[in-house]
Amino acid sequence: MQRENEYVAILQHLYQKSLILQDIGLFHPVLKFYFIDSLAHLDYTLGTYAYNIQSPKNIMAGEYLRWRIDEEKKGDRPRFGAFIEWLKVEHPESFEKLPTLWQMIYDSADPAHYRSFRIILNPDSKAPIPARFFRDAIEEFFGKAFLKSLYDEASLSTLLNEFLTRTG
Repeated sequence: MQRENEYVAILQHLYQKSLILQDIGLFHPVLKFYFIDSLAHLDYTLGTYAYNIQSPKNIMAGEYLRWRIDEEKKGDRPRFGAFIEWLKVEHPESFEKLPTLWQMIYDSADPAHYRSFRIILNPDSKAPIPARFFRDAIEEFFGKAFLKSLYDEASLSTLLNEFLTRTG
């Protein structure tokens, strides 16, 4: 029971975050998609730890995640993973500033991935992901410097545009 309460508390922590001081309409469109997408994966994974998999909350989150599969294929979105790999090699200092979840999921050398929309850090482990990981991930995604970097003319957006131009 303690574990369930721990994940419910982390989910509440996510829901208490706000983007009211941000104008997400000015985020780079690709970065905005993957930012929201990561929050959805965090929400879904936490939801599966906190509630029954067939709870309305988890069903609704799963429906969004099914919808985003086609959305991920639009425009420059399919190149996001390659961009993260490029950052790791060409701009390691910028790579290190990314949220840990992005570093892990989009680094082909890391075993972390999404499986059935859930975050899987170690495919060989059956143990649940520690709640602390989720709290830290949420804090990274809502960090002021990271949010600032998502704007269309900001640091991360500039690097993404450079990558898209170079790799045509």
